[in-house]
Amino acid sequence: MDSLRTPDHRFENLPGYSFAPNYLNIDDGDGGELRVHYLDEGPNNGLAVLLMHGEPSWSYLYRKMIPGLVDAGYRVLAPDLVGFGRSDKPARRDDYTYQRHIDWMTKWLHGVGANNLVLFCQDWGGLIGLRLVASEPERFAGVVAANTFLPTGDQEASQEFMDWQSFSQSVPEFPAGNIIKGATVSELSADVITAYNAPYPDESFKEGARQFPMLVPTTPDNPASQANREAWQVLKHYDKPFLTAFSDQDPITKGGDLAFQKMIAGAKGQAHVTIEGGGHFLQEDKGEELANVLVKFIQSNELS
Repeated sequence: MDSLRTPDHRFENLPGYSFAPNYLNIDDGDGGELRVHYLDEGPNNGLAVLLMHGEPSWSYLYRKMIPGLVDAGYRVLAPDLVGFGRSDKPARRDDYTYQRHIDWMTKWLHGVGANNLVLFCQDWGGLIGLRLVASEPERFAGVVAANTFLPTGDQEASQEFMDWQSFSQSVPEFPAGNIIKGATVSELSADVITAYNAPYPDESFKEGARQFPMLVPTTPDNPASQANREAWQVLKHYDKPFLTAFSDQDPITKGGDLAFQKMIAGAKGQAHVTIEGGGHFLQEDKGEELANVLVKFIQSNELS
């Protein structure tokens, strides 16, 4: 498949983001290759924390969390999903499917060779990351879910989500940075908004970002619905530590933490937290606090 690659100069001198880039080429599933970008900080052995972003963000979202996790002694992996950040961006909208995103990140995970992982996932990071956990539960020592969900389309989508889906398809210019700004509680500087726009020199680079909202299962017959139902059957019996850390000011995923707590075996008895003063992108609003939550989760459950 044809793909675009954002020029490196777009990522120079971004505030708070001085991490070295790492790249892995994966099979695109269509006879070619895609280059996936990821951050790899801290020691290269022992427990690793996998930070998975969503829409329309990229690993820049985790710049406030990574230092605290590294200081606690953990390896940190933060990939850019295909179509986002410094990863390659397939050029056609129909190149992006839910299953392809799962396949691409599975190939990346296998290529990196990381085991003994703690997943932190938010937004589409959960829609993809939780599928990875369901596929290979033995690879994951624990999970922290924040402002995310794993929909099957069997429940009616909220009006807030349907409004977002409509906006994403109708807006003439997809304003990635301002979307982040509108879903945070804290004020974002112009430089930070520019950093969130960095992956997208023009609209042709945004096909993946445009398509993501349309891939969320909102009807029972969605192509991903059955695979997500099957993933839930695995996750219900996932008995390793599973923590929810949802924010208090996200209308899109409000109440989703209670569903995880009720349905997943490993969530029983965990010290679930609500992050106060956080919007949908709570990593931006409360990144340092979230890093502390993760460290406490790992230590209290004696994960290593």
